[in-house]
Amino acid sequence: MSWSEAIRIPADVEQADKIAWGLTARQVLILITAGAILYLGYVTFGVRIPLVVFAALALPVAVLGFLLAIGTHDGISLDRYLLAALRHQRSPKHLTTIPQTAPDPPRWISARTPRPPTLLRLPARGVSDDGLIDLGPDGIAAIAQVSTLNFALRTPDEQDALVATFARWLNSLSGPVQILVRAERIDLTQTITTLHDTAQQLPHPALTSAAHEHAAFLTDLATRHELLHRQVLLVIRELAPGTNGKASAAARAYRRLDEAARLLGACGLTVRLLDTTAVTALLNSCFDPTAPPLPPNELANHDEVVTWGGRR
Repeated sequence: MSWSEAIRIPADVEQADKIAWGLTARQVLILITAGAILYLGYVTFGVRIPLVVFAALALPVAVLGFLLAIGTHDGISLDRYLLAALRHQRSPKHLTTIPQTAPDPPRWISARTPRPPTLLRLPARGVSDDGLIDLGPDGIAAIAQVSTLNFALRTPDEQDALVATFARWLNSLSGPVQILVRAERIDLTQTITTLHDTAQQLPHPALTSAAHEHAAFLTDLATRHELLHRQVLLVIRELAPGTNGKASAAARAYRRLDEAARLLGACGLTVRLLDTTAVTALLNSCFDPTAPPLPPNELANHDEVVTWGGRR
């Protein structure tokens, strides 16, 4: 094979390697296990029962083994899907953030009581004053917002230059990185209110009328459509071993963000680190994506006691 020959790279780079007959190691292991069960069953019961009866009993086992090895559900292999369903069925459904759970009922009560709630373990322990997320034993995470650009409007030479610059940044990575593209709802209430308030201060009646018409257009647009804004986030995670691990992990995360801002800046992209308020609002919106964003003054800090009628 010459070095100039093109090599196709699959789009799914995490696809498992196929080792025999176009099957992966997991699929081959499932088929071998099913075959071993059928062979042991034939050795044990094949001479004691008629062959037709054994074939009828062995057919469901063979079909089940074939389906577990080959079948998929929503892009997930059937064996992993069934294991996830079993794990979900056995896991507690009522979770609480209070470490102390309710005590068990007395033994003399014969009525069947539901399973007590279990402690909800979140991956994030809190948000520091500099906007870093404390992940506990998993270290810390820094989140930055990245601007976007229109790749299709660039010339082929510019597209090649952008891809090369982005590849240079990928090759420089020294730790886990996540690129998250999420859709965020847009609330035009404040914009519409500002237009109505400033319309009366405009120097000409025509400008005032145009401001009211634009406010009416935005109101009609927000009423008939669900407006979304695309947000691109860059999440950098660093491990924090040892007693002084948090400080060193934060320094490494800042250094990697500066490097990303420098390399991606050559593509015309802007990398901006989110502060504590923005990170807290982002985490709250991830818990309930369909809810409208809360005002910053209604968000409680991670170490603040939440009371009725106070901040949420």
